[in-house]
Amino acid sequence: MSSSNVTAVSAFVEGAPPGELADVIAASDSDIKALTVDEPKILQSVGPTFEKYNEEQLTAVKLPGGSQNVLISSHNSLGDGKYYDVESQSSFNFDHATQKASSVQSYTHDTQHTDLIKSLLKSFSNHAHEHFPSSTYGVYSTNDGALAILLVANKYSPSNFWNGRWRSTYLYDPTTASLTGTIKVDVHYYEDGNVRLTTNKPLTLSIPSSSPSASEIVKQIAAAEKKYQEELNKGFAALSEGAFKGLRRQLPVTRQKVEWEKISSYRLGQDIGGGRSR
Repeated sequence: MSSSNVTAVSAFVEGAPPGELADVIAASDSDIKALTVDEPKILQSVGPTFEKYNEEQLTAVKLPGGSQNVLISSHNSLGDGKYYDVESQSSFNFDHATQKASSVQSYTHDTQHTDLIKSLLKSFSNHAHEHFPSSTYGVYSTNDGALAILLVANKYSPSNFWNGRWRSTYLYDPTTASLTGTIKVDVHYYEDGNVRLTTNKPLTLSIPSSSPSASEIVKQIAAAEKKYQEELNKGFAALSEGAFKGLRRQLPVTRQKVEWEKISSYRLGQDIGGGRSR
């Protein structure tokens, strides 16, 4: 099997915009299909790439028989394509290529921070529902004793040619009361073109108490996310009033506005171009 083809297919998967992984793979004119004509099993060889994509993108999936989505991440992985969810107290298998869950079983993850995780889930739930109506969140213990607080909010509008995703990842260390994280925004607009915005905001948050409550931790997260949203809004406004306007001429070369109600009577070369007819 050609390593260059595997690399190329992996690049397609890793670069898939929010909500468009299936389209990238299945589109009839996709370059992936052209690459797999002679190597139909090539998609099977990029399994680790699918796994990396789903875990990094915090893919949300609904469990069979469930009513709410759960997260896929490295923090709630049990290995071999198996994951767990704290709120539903279940484990499940996840197919990274099809993004489908199966084989749900009862499961409780043992940790010394069980009470804090439950409190964080309750407080973080209120924050998520207030600010991210379409979101999925989770709190998990990590191998080094920290707690991972995760949120993903997706908004897809393919009929209007855009999709977007907000991802928040925080690590709280109960022994030092330190809280760090990152916020990532990914928006893809593809009507008559292909424009993509990606951001990565690292955070180090200050917690006033050495033994903070769950609500105090979430309060710091909420303040940081509000501030970042305001920064993004200011950035968009600056682009609209600055750089974007610089990409196009505000007036024709004649320095006069076009009278659109008279457009049918204009003679292109003479009246708009400013030259004389021949």
